[in-house]
Amino acid sequence: MHNIENSKPERVTGLKHIFAASLYSIGGIKRLWCETAFRHELVFASLILLFLCNLGAQIEKIVISTILILLLIAVEALNTAIECMVDHISPTWAGFARDAKDLGSLAVLCMLMANGIYFIYVAYPLAFPSV
Repeated sequence: MHNIENSKPERVTGLKHIFAASLYSIGGIKRLWCETAFRHELVFASLILLFLCNLGAQIEKIVISTILILLLIAVEALNTAIECMVDHISPTWAGFARDAKDLGSLAVLCMLMANGIYFIYVAYPLAFPSV
């Protein structure tokens, strides 16, 4: 389990809010880094972008792939948040907990598939131009 602070952070507004939000996002990245799936996704994302660049993919297609990767990371973060909440709310087995985790996992799978399909769509003609 991860440390959970019992005190609520002080509410900030204005410019301080922008800096606070940035720190919260950094905290989210640190938490997400603890997930093996996230680290695997980063490795594959890096390989996909490197491969597309080496194949000479158009910049627009690399940008679209980058956006899909960022969406995958966002969905992985939401899935992790769901899992954290479910584990906190229901430390023992419960049907709703299983359903919530399964649905979060499905969302990640859909994004993985979207990334894979787009990668094949872009990379295949570049790798095998005569086919």
